[in-house]
Amino acid sequence: MEIRPMDNGCGAEIDGVDLQSVSNEEVEAIADAQADFGVVFLRNQTLTPDEQLAAARRFGPINVNRFFTPVPGHPQVAMVLKEPRHEHNVGGSWHTDHSYDQAPALGSMLYALEVPGTGGDTLFASMYKAYEALSPGLRRTLAGLCAVHSSRHVFGEGAAYARHGDDRYHNAGKATQDALHPMVIRHPRTGRPALYVNPGFTVRIDGWTDEESRPLLEYLYGVAAREEHTCRFRWEVGSVAFWDNRATWHYALNDYPGKRRLMHRVTVEGETLSPYRAEG
Repeated sequence: MEIRPMDNGCGAEIDGVDLQSVSNEEVEAIADAQADFGVVFLRNQTLTPDEQLAAARRFGPINVNRFFTPVPGHPQVAMVLKEPRHEHNVGGSWHTDHSYDQAPALGSMLYALEVPGTGGDTLFASMYKAYEALSPGLRRTLAGLCAVHSSRHVFGEGAAYARHGDDRYHNAGKATQDALHPMVIRHPRTGRPALYVNPGFTVRIDGWTDEESRPLLEYLYGVAAREEHTCRFRWEVGSVAFWDNRATWHYALNDYPGKRRLMHRVTVEGETLSPYRAEG
């Protein structure tokens, strides 16, 4: 087993592991690398939906996504699909999954079955590095703040997916989740501070108006998305990306019009997040 960190300290490629027969020692090493680098990538995997579920369960209980249409016969496996007719892709902007839940998902294991010949890469951004790039004064300010996250404006009945009748999503009536999380969290596995807001699901700073929140949130988003904090993954059939929602954002590029891209996603349950308190 070889772990090769990617540029910028975001992401690592792992060689020499077969997720169909991963050992306990390999599970721990993968979990450590995922927590350290935010996302790990494995290539040349061959996984049925049941095998992908079994591999993901080695890292924790499975979270059943409420809003993605599942793979037929496998309600715990979400279908991430873009057909040639689709103008928009799934996940086509910076976000982190499930931040609208009281206990956000640990992360997701995404497996590529069909990819376009060109395009369709996924970007990841390190929230460790985003936090480290902030001034000491801003870090102190954020330490006392929480932010409100919601599913309503993305997956709800009045949101774009429901208005357009996109059959890749369902259960718009269940998009009623609102959650309050620290703006800087202590990562549950590493103990490191990570910025925890995202453009997809964060709606405002707790106790502030939308208008007051917007300038600070937009500044933080700009810092987090800097190129030096990111990595880019080029998909191949059989590739797996397993990311940590507490340590990264991700962004699926929509640069392959008229082509098909099919992934299966299994999400692993997480835990309630705690604020980061600097020593001393």
